[in-house]
Amino acid sequence: MKITASDALLVIDAQNDFCEGGALAVQGGAGIMPLINQLAERFDTVIATQDWHTPDQISFASNHDAVTPFTEVEVAYGRQMLWPDHCVQGTPGADFHPHVAPAVTRALAVIRKGYNPAVDSYSGFYENDHRTATGLAGLLRDRGVKRVFLCGLAYDYCVRFTAEDAVREGFEAVVIEDACRAIAPDTAAAAKTSFAALGVAEIEAALLLG
Repeated sequence: MKITASDALLVIDAQNDFCEGGALAVQGGAGIMPLINQLAERFDTVIATQDWHTPDQISFASNHDAVTPFTEVEVAYGRQMLWPDHCVQGTPGADFHPHVAPAVTRALAVIRKGYNPAVDSYSGFYENDHRTATGLAGLLRDRGVKRVFLCGLAYDYCVRFTAEDAVREGFEAVVIEDACRAIAPDTAAAAKTSFAALGVAEIEAALLLG
């Protein structure tokens, strides 16, 4: 598969808290960082997203009385999964994993998301209210990007919702499956079903690196 000047690589939430030893670790998260670096070398446009929460983030279970993490609750904008506290602004957990530093250095921009305490944000394009834009779509259009390739964490949440919104914004979306890791099998299966329905392609990194 040929990479062109109208392609961009989106590196999704390659942060310490989503890797082994982090507050919301995804199994195998740290292991994909060298592959992400290899991919980033092939693209003229690389953009990273970064969870950037305040301590009073609505999606933190600790901010809801007697509610345990991984429970869904109803909030103003709909159903919201509650998580362990993670990627709090200015903490080591919010930092990019050190092994992905080359890719982050190549990034044209870092899109910080989830900084509004009243609204969580999975997608790199929109907060979870599905109305508040991050500015990513405009940045990509200004660069002449037509197709986005996605890698990072986690496949079944932030990668999924970013890919879905990419299609809705008129971009072709391609998920590099072996450069992602998922939180759970059931949500990973739901992501695959959604990708098939929306026309999001899934490939292996070797198609780009060969």
